[in-house]
Amino acid sequence: MPHTFHIPVLGLGYSIDTPLKIARYGISSVLSIVDDELIERMREYHSRQMELEFSPILKSASDSRAKRITAYLNFLADAISNQVAQLKRQAFEAGSDICRYFELLPEGSSLKNGYELMMDYPEGPQKEIFQRVLRNEIKPGAIDVNIMAKVDKMNIDAEFTSDENSDALAALRGFALSKLSSSVILSAGMNPRLYSYLTQFEDFFPDKNGHINKKIVLKVSDFRSALIQAKFLAKKGLWVAEFRVESGLNCGGHAFATEGYLLGPILEEFKTKRNDMHAELFALYEPALNQRNVNINAAPSQRISVQGGIGTAEENQFLIHHYGLDATGWGSPFLLVPEVTNVDNETLDILAHSKEDDYYLSHSSPLGIQFNNFKNSTIDAQRLGRIDKNRPGSACTKKYLCNNTEFTEQPICTASREYQHLKIKQLKSQVLPANEFQQQFDAVTEKICLCEGLCASTYLKYNILKPKESKAVAICPGPNLAYFSGIYALDDMVGHIYGRLNLLEKIERPHIFVKELGLYIDYFQGELRQLCNHFTDKKKKQLLHFKLQLSEGISYYKQLFNEIADGADAHLHSVQTQLNISKNRLDQLQID
Repeated sequence: MPHTFHIPVLGLGYSIDTPLKIARYGISSVLSIVDDELIERMREYHSRQMELEFSPILKSASDSRAKRITAYLNFLADAISNQVAQLKRQAFEAGSDICRYFELLPEGSSLKNGYELMMDYPEGPQKEIFQRVLRNEIKPGAIDVNIMAKVDKMNIDAEFTSDENSDALAALRGFALSKLSSSVILSAGMNPRLYSYLTQFEDFFPDKNGHINKKIVLKVSDFRSALIQAKFLAKKGLWVAEFRVESGLNCGGHAFATEGYLLGPILEEFKTKRNDMHAELFALYEPALNQRNVNINAAPSQRISVQGGIGTAEENQFLIHHYGLDATGWGSPFLLVPEVTNVDNETLDILAHSKEDDYYLSHSSPLGIQFNNFKNSTIDAQRLGRIDKNRPGSACTKKYLCNNTEFTEQPICTASREYQHLKIKQLKSQVLPANEFQQQFDAVTEKICLCEGLCASTYLKYNILKPKESKAVAICPGPNLAYFSGIYALDDMVGHIYGRLNLLEKIERPHIFVKELGLYIDYFQGELRQLCNHFTDKKKKQLLHFKLQLSEGISYYKQLFNEIADGADAHLHSVQTQLNISKNRLDQLQID
């Protein structure tokens, strides 16, 4: 790929059509394929905008979920192919898309160097040859898709009555049957049923030339999890083309805290064991392919990237160079780039003026996983308003996150009005002390409808909200967004990533490693507070291990920054002081 960064998935709607906006410039991005209703409406909206024929796929149609996803992905593939073809035909003139393509590239890339040489070349046949070579080198960014592996509700369908009609499997089928040549990013843990289903599609296996048309990428938070999942796949003849290492807490959306393992030590383990892991996986992969009568001459390549909380060009370069990474992911900052993501004007303005304490780790996700949330979102105001009216909870129209059977035979969502009514009724029957009742009541009613909330901003931006649909917006940036104050152009944000300009020049911001460490100490402190009256030997052992890993992580960082301090900028010199403060804070948290 021409760029050394990608834009990870941003909620349901925020990056749903991002490829349509930036893929022609060679920038890869990821869209969620959880919500087929949103996907169908996006296909309709953009088809109308482009004056293309639109044939709806009704929800009642057989296998509609997979078919809607396939249709939208094919639409994106065709539209972006046309965009790139038009771009290649443009003259190399100031302000043109073809010039913008090359000007966005990182400094020092051979393609950008060639472009700059060509622009300085005198007019004539040689310049035209030069331009022809450059046009041939233009490649669009990837249209990658994300599936949260464990969001996998079962569905009933006349054609697909087996496990193949679960949400995750149907989404995978939609991607697998599309014309895309790109990657599926599997996140949120391992789903053996989904992973096994990958073997049903030839595109995930190499062809006679060794080319894999659809690649598998795992989003992981530690090395052990990455290796376990990759070995499971390799034994089935499926190759993991990339590991996307994401900070457990310094990220957007759902936060999968590690057992105290910090990002630096995790990346160090990937760096140290990368070659051994590659060889171990290939030793499982090759015989599995042979059983399918597929022979390959050499082990496929395997990329490693990192995402979550990167904020400066210096951090970006350090991570790539020190840990030998292939790329980085920049997500939340692009929420402030209207030409890239779908944030409605009201939310955009609030985000642009937000502060550090506006971002917090919450229990608002119905999945029961901690969730990076934003205090000033309109969905929280809606939630509180419903409580005031004695009608807590949401209508639950989409049902993607129905996973609770505490009161019902069929799973329901913990953010739903039905569940919260039943749970509050149960709490009232227990005649709890007032403070304990309030604590449990708040925990029940904290849940919000992500299915609607993470789409509302997109519908508002495009003015396609239906009359009875909720306008309440849920947004889940990482805490790193607090340091970006403004609304930016694509060129500005890409320039910031590559160090051509500094959007945070006058902003005091902790180093990415220090910020994540602080988030983990906050998390640890919260765990201690929550369990102070309910300690078990098992939980005490887990927390002791958690604290030990944090302490060892701090020692790792102290040694790391000592080694790179010579000639480093002043910001890195201050990191040692911040690490000492964090160590003292951690030491004061005792496990009784």
